[in-house]
Parts: sequence; structure tokens; C-alpha cells
Amino acid sequence: MPVNAEVEETEPDTDGDLPINELFYSLQGEGTLAGVPTVFIRTSGCNLRCWFCDSYHTSWEPTGAWRDVDSILEEVHSHKQATHVVLTGGEPLIHEESVALIEQLTADGYHTTVETNGTIYRDAPIDLASISPKLASSTPTPDRDPKGDGEWEGQHEQDRIDMEALSQLIDDYETQLKFVVTGEEDMQEITDVVDRIRATTTTTVADDDVLLMPEGMTREQLDGTRSEVAELAMEYGYRYTPRLHVDLWNDAPGT
Repeated sequence: MPVNAEVEETEPDTDGDLPINELFYSLQGEGTLAGVPTVFIRTSGCNLRCWFCDSYHTSWEPTGAWRDVDSILEEVHSHKQATHVVLTGGEPLIHEESVALIEQLTADGYHTTVETNGTIYRDAPIDLASISPKLASSTPTPDRDPKGDGEWEGQHEQDRIDMEALSQLIDDYETQLKFVVTGEEDMQEITDVVDRIRATTTTTVADDDVLLMPEGMTREQLDGTRSEVAELAMEYGYRYTPRLHVDLWNDAPGT
């Protein structure tokens, strides 16, 4: 249910509302739960600006409708086949109200995955924190900034890795580390980030917890990246994750 109100220029009707860009039922397309029937709740707004963001209208031009937790839950409950819910974005953890939503989903018996860039920590009953640390290749340099003005380059580069938040998320929750790979040149940075995480966490981060995902929002784009990334996963001993929803439905919204 995408909507067109500009979130950043619209105040919520009541305390506790969340800006929701879309809510839909599909299959989880990425990570260790790929293929599981899932309800997706996509919040709007993000503290970073990856040039290849596959949710442009939650980051570069945030759109959505302010909704209270009860109305969100009512729609989630209407998808009776699903016992899994993904809270995604944008960056859902920029919103304090996400905690109340996660708490209620847990009370209602749902398994909750939170998809996050790992720069913000929240204390909530998260079943799986799917953390996607952003690499240097995600930075919107002037030659690849979707808006062409380079306004976000400095802030994104400064904020894209927060080792304190990353470490706390990993120590407190079951996690998977999911890196979007644009090419072999990303691998040294991925290895460095994983090493830094292992040095600062008490939780063991196994190679199986590190997922490599090819960059691409369409089947055509993935055709040029998936084989290379699969081979890199084999070479480095990490796990490969598909973008199943793209393979099945290309770039259709609500999938």
C-alpha cells in the first residue's frame, strides 16, 4: 500500500505513529529465511543514502502515511498464512515507535526480523537482526548520486559504520551480517569490517553468519553480478544469499 505523502513534511497524527511506506505479504527474498512467507512492514526515512538503494522512496524521497500501531497490526493479522514479519525501511530503527510495534508483534506470536544498516541500537524483542553494514562502494559520490548534487556524500561516508551499535546488536540478538557486493573490490573491506566486529564482540561471528548478496534491483542487473558474487562467497568461505524476490518478480512493487 504505497502512498504519496511526503513524510518529512508531515507530522504524525498522534504520538506512537509510524511513517509506513508500504505493507505487503510476500516471500522473504534474502538471507537465511529466504523463501519463507512473510509480511513486510516498510517504514519511511533513513539516516544514510546508498546510491543503489532499492527503496528510493524511503530514503532519497521519503513517502508514506503516518499510521498507529493498532492499524498496522490489524493489516498484519489479515495475512493469516504468515507467522513471520519483517520490519524494514529505510532504516526502521531511527523510529522509537518501532520498539512498541516489535513488542506487540512478539506478544501476538510473530517471528520478527528487523532489517537495519547497523548504525542504531534499540532494546526490543527482535528475533533476527538482519544487519547490512554499508561499504565504501555505497557512498553517493557526485558521479553516482541519484539526485546529482553530492549533498549526502560526506554524511553518508561519516555515518555508514558505527562499530559500537554494530557490536551491541550482535551481542544482544541473533544476527546475520548481509553485505551488498558490487564487485571483488569490496571483499577486502568486508573482511576488515568482519575482523573489527569479531574484535569488539563477545559473540562468535562465524563465516556462516556473513552473507554476500549481489547488488541489483532487476533481473537484468543481477544477471551481471550473481555469478561473480557466488564465486566470491565460495572463495572466502562466506554464505551467498540470493535476491529471490527479484528473480521471481523482477522489480515489481510490493514484492
